[in-house]
Amino acid sequence: MEKLIDKQRVVQHMNGRLLRNNVLKFLFFLATLFGLIVLVVLLYRIFTQAIGWLNIDFLNNFPSRRPENAGIKAGLVGSLWLMVIVAPVSLILGVGTAIYLEEYAKKNRFTDFIQTNISNLAGVPSIVFGLLGLTLFVRELNLGRSVLAAGLTMSLLVLPVIVVAAQEAIRAVPNQLREASYGMGATKWQTIYGIVLPAAIPGILTGSILALSRAIGETAPLVVLGIPTFLAYLPRGIFDTFTVMPMQIYNWTSRPQADFQNVAAAGIVVLLVVLIFMNSIAIFIRNKFQKRY
Repeated sequence: MEKLIDKQRVVQHMNGRLLRNNVLKFLFFLATLFGLIVLVVLLYRIFTQAIGWLNIDFLNNFPSRRPENAGIKAGLVGSLWLMVIVAPVSLILGVGTAIYLEEYAKKNRFTDFIQTNISNLAGVPSIVFGLLGLTLFVRELNLGRSVLAAGLTMSLLVLPVIVVAAQEAIRAVPNQLREASYGMGATKWQTIYGIVLPAAIPGILTGSILALSRAIGETAPLVVLGIPTFLAYLPRGIFDTFTVMPMQIYNWTSRPQADFQNVAAAGIVVLLVVLIFMNSIAIFIRNKFQKRY
């Protein structure tokens, strides 16, 4: 005997589900709208403060005790020097670690332990890496407050992020490509170099550039290392002292003169432009090379 369907109960049940769906949709919309409003207000305040101070002289001048003469040249060049160390060190170590863990290491408790710790390190506060860099690079290795010491410290900061991103990119490569390569007589390394890495490059570079964007905007580890906030010359090598844009901005915001707040806003705009440029490169690489296999 067929069961009779209570249409009224079905309609009530559907109406309840639709109501919950609409309520949750509205809450998600409010959350998104709140974030956008805060972002717009923040950008509006920064740009309105910076509009009269952002010019060519600001990019070409060194820091000064006078707001009208202050510039971000030392911080901009110092940030580029920092990337000269961070980019190759973190990419080589990070991608190499990911290749070993995904392609060579046996799956056992030890590798699971390493994987867990790498994932945990990605969430460690940046100031902890600053303390490590101060102890190991500045004092034990006697590198001082140099570009090299800061670069190695920031490399440790972004290394777990790059390892995880590279692992995910390598893991996403279909096994059929590896099996086809082995079937053609290729060795393990030939398969990795000729098949796996080219297919994983978009994900690896996207994650790496986003990690480097974090490094160029970090302040806490550099404060712990004692990187100067006021520097009126440019570094000539990796063993010279230097400063970076976030440190200069931090210094300007702590000054009592009101005009230095506008100078700090101009520095924030320059830093945002650099970060947007780096993130745009990551998006371009992802869109250009996505699903090339």
